Amino acid sequence: MKVEAAQSTEVMRVRGGQALAARDWLAIERPLEIRARAGGSTRIVSTTMRTPGQDRELVAGFLFAEGVIAHARDIRALEAVEEDAVLVELGPDALAALEATRRPFVTTGACGVCGRTSVAGLRPAGAEGASSWTVSAHVIHGLPAALREAQATFDRTGGLHAAGLFTPEGLLRTIHEDVGRHNAVDKLVGTLLLDDRLPADGVLVVSGRASFELVQKASAAGVPVMVAVGAPSSLAVEIAQAADMTLLGFAREQRFNIYSGARRLSGI
Repeated sequence: MKVEAAQSTEVMRVRGGQALAARDWLAIERPLEIRARAGGSTRIVSTTMRTPGQDRELVAGFLFAEGVIAHARDIRALEAVEEDAVLVELGPDALAALEATRRPFVTTGACGVCGRTSVAGLRPAGAEGASSWTVSAHVIHGLPAALREAQATFDRTGGLHAAGLFTPEGLLRTIHEDVGRHNAVDKLVGTLLLDDRLPADGVLVVSGRASFELVQKASAAGVPVMVAVGAPSSLAVEIAQAADMTLLGFAREQRFNIYSGARRLSGI
């Protein structure tokens, strides 16, 4: 069954002093309940607002970033049990990590770490300096537009964030959209995890700013280069520097800022 990411609605479009009835598209936002079974008990780990689609991948990426799982083989079962609920079955040794991951309230599309009972268990950065390749400034300049062109649902709604993984040559490997920035990255990482394609050795491009949680998720997945259309936060830069990760911000209109890892850039 096809999962819809957008829905039609009636609007009034105002142009100057005229108002005309029209139809428009909205990005769908619905709650996803993440349930986990481990050690003989089932619990609700988190309820996050997301755009429906690739829910299994979202949950896998979320649990990976949280340090609950390290490999796809750590997942005994992963299935959608209801329209807006996914149940993951893990071994009993995951109980402590699940408790730290638990959120006592609904996580919005703008927040991934909010409400976590502890940040101590978040997955650490990937292998430092693992990639020997470089990426040219010319390729970086073209990535935001390439990401935008690949956003099928954004074309209709204008209301979704995206995370795309590119090769050093600028070729798109995979892209994921969601109302939440962190959800888009979780879907991307989860897809790679379930396909046994981690670490994510490429250039990650995100459509908004580079927050702490996005850089943490990217570094945990082994991403060596991250490009954000918007600004990074201070903690995001600290994490990137500690992980020897190349972090670029304000990448638009043939310009960008280098906050960490300039050695992986060529052509400047």
